[in-house]
Amino acid sequence: MEAALARLAGWTARRRTPVILVWLALIVAGAWFSLHQTDRLTGGGWEVEGSESVRASDLLRRFPEVSGIRFGVLVESASREETQAAVARARAELGEFEEMRPFGKPEIFESGQVVLVPILYTGEDRNGIDQATDLRRALVSDDGGASVRVVGAPAIWSNFQEVSKEQLATAEAIGFPLVLLILVAAFGTVVAAAAPLALGFVSVFLTGAVIYLLSRATEMSVFVTNMASMIGIGVAVDYSLFVVSRFRHRLHEGWTQERALREALATSGTAVVFSGATVVVSLAGLFLPAVTAVRSLAIGAIVVVSIAVLATITLLPALLAVAGGRIERLRVPRLGGGRESGRTDRFWHVWTAQVMRRPVVALVGSAAVMLALAAPVVALRTENHGLAQLPRDAEVREAMERTAELAGPGYFGPIPIVTSDVQAAREIASAVGEVDAVARVGEPIASPDRRLHLVIATLAVDPDSSAARDAYFEVKAVSERLAARRGVDAELDGQTGFNIDVEKPLVGDLWKIILFILALSYVVLLLLLRSVLLPLKAVVMNLLSVGAAYGVLVAVFQWGWLDWTGYDSPGYLETIIPAIVLAVTFGLSMDYEVFLLTRIRERYGVHGDNERAVAEGLASSARVITAAALIMAAVFGAFTIAGATSIKQLGVGLAVAILLDATVVRLVLVPATMRLLGDWNWWLPRPLARLLRVAPAG
Repeated sequence: MEAALARLAGWTARRRTPVILVWLALIVAGAWFSLHQTDRLTGGGWEVEGSESVRASDLLRRFPEVSGIRFGVLVESASREETQAAVARARAELGEFEEMRPFGKPEIFESGQVVLVPILYTGEDRNGIDQATDLRRALVSDDGGASVRVVGAPAIWSNFQEVSKEQLATAEAIGFPLVLLILVAAFGTVVAAAAPLALGFVSVFLTGAVIYLLSRATEMSVFVTNMASMIGIGVAVDYSLFVVSRFRHRLHEGWTQERALREALATSGTAVVFSGATVVVSLAGLFLPAVTAVRSLAIGAIVVVSIAVLATITLLPALLAVAGGRIERLRVPRLGGGRESGRTDRFWHVWTAQVMRRPVVALVGSAAVMLALAAPVVALRTENHGLAQLPRDAEVREAMERTAELAGPGYFGPIPIVTSDVQAAREIASAVGEVDAVARVGEPIASPDRRLHLVIATLAVDPDSSAARDAYFEVKAVSERLAARRGVDAELDGQTGFNIDVEKPLVGDLWKIILFILALSYVVLLLLLRSVLLPLKAVVMNLLSVGAAYGVLVAVFQWGWLDWTGYDSPGYLETIIPAIVLAVTFGLSMDYEVFLLTRIRERYGVHGDNERAVAEGLASSARVITAAALIMAAVFGAFTIAGATSIKQLGVGLAVAILLDATVVRLVLVPATMRLLGDWNWWLPRPLARLLRVAPAG
């Protein structure tokens, strides 16, 4: 790997102009696609194959009078006449939509000043988001003193497509300048700082084009753009930061430009490739849950990491070859420079020596801090709240909240119950109506062939709430008991049951994702580090970082420990957050682990002194790792400020994990454990050494 990357660096440097032109051509070719990456994203894709809600949804297709996606048009004005006129205009517009039809009688509130017109979409699109967008464009207005709004789940995600685009632009507008400031502070020169920033832009921009193309072929979640941008900026800047730092270090030592570039890519470039591989392996764990939306998030993140690695080993050497010695130009006074770097290196030498002098105290103390932060994880609770992803002043959120106020919170989240026995359906309708959280139950509806019967129960609570879950389980128990007495089954659908079904593979099966990531990450690190114990230590410490991130998330978003700042905590974690934080944190934390341990292993290979190698490796990499962690935290923080609820939770979780990993783990736990293990750090059984074609250390 090192030899191949060194040759690649030389080849790229000699052909710097064509290489840069190829990347520029890719940017130009992908520009339109990248700028339209959100056009075909969807809020759907959360169906779990084989789940009860999917089975019931398929059965509901046999009831044409209720089969379809529910929308509504909410019309409100100061007078009944204005409202009726606006309703008439809306009905005329609705006539232009062939696959939309009225669904029941209009709901009239406040003496006719407010009217809710139910609509059913009967087309092939299972999500109805494009149709919601078309409806909103055609109907939403405040003309004639009447407010006309489109409501329903597809309208939420239609609105979120627009909101997420704005949030992405805001987060990037905050994140890129922060990253530039940190890079300038780390390097001390504007020219050196520009290269990592350029790679961050290229990686995220081209990933946007790939996301658009993928969305034409498969369902891609509306969250994928924010996640890809968040991760892409961080990893691309970090990877290039490692290479640029090594390149400058060798130039300062008097190496020629070509030799410095070859060595930088051979050493730091190898760490980048293996770091990228570890991130991809970790993200691959998100393919285990059979949830299309989560898999699409993994695909987006894998694409941006892969492009970042490719740009780091091809575009970056070309840019560095062009810059050459000019990389030291536009120096910022009192930042960077040899004298300050020397003082920093001496500080880290002293720090490492102090940690390794009392390794047991350092190990126990730092582990206790991490475990204390992780303690709240025992109370972790997840829920799904689509409406909460929108800002409070978003058009659809305001309309949905007004609808809930007038028609009841469960209006758009009923529980359909399907059974094959008419008497069972009647008994279910009667019994379910007695459940406390059920507002009303409709008369049983027979399918055209009379073989199936449908009961629809409307909840009196928010379908996404914990109260709705309790009600769902009670309705389910009653329905299944009564159906079983007649020798038939009862299948339940609805938003509440759908949320419960999604939670099973994402939270209930989280242990499978953990085992998958641990095993494959261990193998990747074994191949890189040529050690049995170092990869094991790395995965255990990464688990500590993940646990601490979970604990902080529970404390902030579930327990509301930061509500005193004015933030209004939701009281739960979004269902997708634990799995994504696990996969992303595990992958990104390995960046620093790989970079640090490759430096330590490099020094150990020179003189064979374990303690000296740890001190030298940490001293030479701590400054870069600290800068890289600050960059990651800045990027995640920008998305935390600008993002939706789920993005805020993801940003906080990742920022906490990365900062703890770069401080407590890398600066205390790693040197302490490596001091205690001694030469066992580098132990590799001879059979395994022969398999890997290396001589065992020691």
